[in-house]
Amino acid sequence: MAPKILVVLSSHDKLGDTGKKTGWYLPEFAHPYDEFIEAGFDVTVASPKGGEAPLDPSSIEAFKSDPSSVNFLNNKKSVWENTEPLKTFAGDDATAAKTAQAYDALFYPGGHGPMYDLAFDKESHRLAAAFASAGKVVSAVCHGPAAIANVRIDNDDSKAYLVSGRRVGGFTDNEEKEAQLDSVVPFLLETRLKEVGANFEKASANWGEKVVVDGNLITGQNPASAKGVGAAIVKAVKA
Repeated sequence: MAPKILVVLSSHDKLGDTGKKTGWYLPEFAHPYDEFIEAGFDVTVASPKGGEAPLDPSSIEAFKSDPSSVNFLNNKKSVWENTEPLKTFAGDDATAAKTAQAYDALFYPGGHGPMYDLAFDKESHRLAAAFASAGKVVSAVCHGPAAIANVRIDNDDSKAYLVSGRRVGGFTDNEEKEAQLDSVVPFLLETRLKEVGANFEKASANWGEKVVVDGNLITGQNPASAKGVGAAIVKAVKA
């Protein structure tokens, strides 16, 4: 039976009050997707609202010379234009638990979108907590770890944060400042992960590749880390 992975994309398309569009970031799904398909994974894609998940237009321009991103953009539109509503998988505790048993891994691509919706989405939190409790792979890249930064195990406020005491990577505060978006985003991801007890790890320089594997928790720092995160997920699932 083929391994199964559930990918959750953002449904948010507005970058604060800038008037610019955001969403999920092209290479941060395209590169892992290539890894998943090559490994024979069955990929299911969800988003809070279902339907078309907004793709950050700036990522199309930035990665217009990247073969993986261009191929994904031109040939795989149905993957993100027909996402299933997140409530299908985590409408209640029982559903989330069943979903975690049915899938081998959960993955959150980045882009600034997750900072606005998935970071605070109770259904997404419930889903991530269920995967973690079941010992299944929970993974994210770049801003994707925003989706797990506020998750508590068993979705119970009296429980520890999912990332507490764990080695975690993600988009750094310095990278956010260099992108001149530190005053736009609702919070700084590195700061928040540290606040909830994560042991944050990062590359020696901004934009460098960094993949952090701590048991069933797999995270990556930025677009350069996306392919490595995908490969690490495949390795963990097939171990």
